[in-house]
Amino acid sequence: MMFYKETRLKETSIGKIPLDWGITKVGDVSLDLVGGGTPSTTDPDYWGGDIAWMTSAHINGKEVTSGQKYITKKGLENSATHIVPKDNLLIATRVGIGKAAVNRIDIAISQDLTGVVVEKTKILTEFLYWCVISNGKKLKSLAQGSTIKGILREDLGHLLVLHLSLSEQRAIVGVLGVVDLAVAKAGEVIAKTERLKKGLMQELLTKGIGHKEYKQTPIGKTPTSWQVSTIGDVCDQRNEMIQPSGNNNELLVGLEHVNSGETRLHSYAEGVMVKSSKFKFYAGDVLYGKLRPYLDKAVVADFDGICSTDLLVLKRKENVLKEFLVYVLHSNSFLKHAIATTSGTNHPRTSWSAISKFKFGLPERSQQQRIAETLSSVDKKLELEKKEKSRLERIKQGLMDLLLTGKVRVKVD
Repeated sequence: MMFYKETRLKETSIGKIPLDWGITKVGDVSLDLVGGGTPSTTDPDYWGGDIAWMTSAHINGKEVTSGQKYITKKGLENSATHIVPKDNLLIATRVGIGKAAVNRIDIAISQDLTGVVVEKTKILTEFLYWCVISNGKKLKSLAQGSTIKGILREDLGHLLVLHLSLSEQRAIVGVLGVVDLAVAKAGEVIAKTERLKKGLMQELLTKGIGHKEYKQTPIGKTPTSWQVSTIGDVCDQRNEMIQPSGNNNELLVGLEHVNSGETRLHSYAEGVMVKSSKFKFYAGDVLYGKLRPYLDKAVVADFDGICSTDLLVLKRKENVLKEFLVYVLHSNSFLKHAIATTSGTNHPRTSWSAISKFKFGLPERSQQQRIAETLSSVDKKLELEKKEKSRLERIKQGLMDLLLTGKVRVKVD
C-alpha cells in the first residue's frame, strides 16, 4: 500500500480537503435514521426473548456483535424501539454522545441511540463510522436540553461528512482498521494482566507465599503466623487541614488524579488557588478515595502535598508496610466492604469509621514485602502495557487526522 502527501487542497466549511473530494450530509448518504426506545421493565412479557436490544452503554469498541439484553416480539411492538438491520451504524445521540459502532447483527436500540441505515452505494458503513468518530466534538455541540441533552435526528442528518470514491474509502478503512485492531489487541493484553493481578491478590493476601500450615479465623483460613487485624489497627486517619489561601505552592491531589486500580500517583496539580479546606498528607501516607468506593482508588503518596476531602489520608503504623497496605485496599473483599458501607444517593461515600473496621490477614513484615514485590512486578507489567496502548492510540489519532482530511492519501489502483 502506497501513501503520498496531497498538495492540491481546497478550503471548505469543514477545513481543507483534496480538490477531488466533496462534502455531503449524513442524511444524504442514509436511507433512514432510526430512533429507539425501551420496553417497560415492569412487564416480564417484554423481556427474555430472542431479539437483541441495547443502550449506548453497550458500545465498547468499533463493533457490536451481541445484545446487551434481549426482548420479545411483544416488547418490540409495544415500545418505541426499532430494529436496526445489521451492518449499519449506531450513534449515541443522548447518553454517551460521540460514541458510535457498526452493528454486526440486527439489533433493537434504546432512546440513547440513533440507527443510521447506510446507503452503501454512496458510503461504506465503516468509513462513515470513522467520519462520525472524528466529529465527536461537533456531535456534542449539537446536543440540546437541560437535564439530559440529546441530538435531534434532523440535526444528525445535517452533520457534514466527507464524500469520496468507494475505492479510496475502502483503502482508508483498511489502514485505520489495522491500527484499530492493534489497539484492541493491546486492550485485551491489559485485561488479561488485570485478571492475573486480581487472582494473584486473592491468593497472596489470603494464603501468602510458601506457607503450609493454616488456621481457621473470623475471616477464613490464614497462615498460622498471621494475625487478624483491622485497618484501624495498622493506620490512623490523618486529619491535618489546610485552610483556603490566596497563595498556594502545595502540590494538590484530587480524586481525578488517582487512577482506578493503580497504586501510585502519576499526576497532580500545582500552583492552584485553594478555595476550600484540604487535607495535608506526607510521603509514605496512603490516599484512599472514599467517594464512590467502587471506583477502586487508593495510592501511596511519594511526596508531601494536600488533597481533596473526598480522599482519606491514612497514616500507617510500624506494623504494616505502605506497599502492602495499598494492595489490601484494592482487594475484592475490601471493595465489597467499602461499597456496603456507603451512604448517600447522588454522591455515595464510605467513611474512616466504616473502613477502619475492615478485617484482613496481616503477615510478618518480611512476608508483606514479598507479597508487595510480587504484585508490584505485575503492576509494572501493566504500566508498560498501558503505555504501549497509549502509543498505539496516538498513532491511530494521528492517522485519522491525516487520512480523514486528505493531507496524506492512500494510492488506489
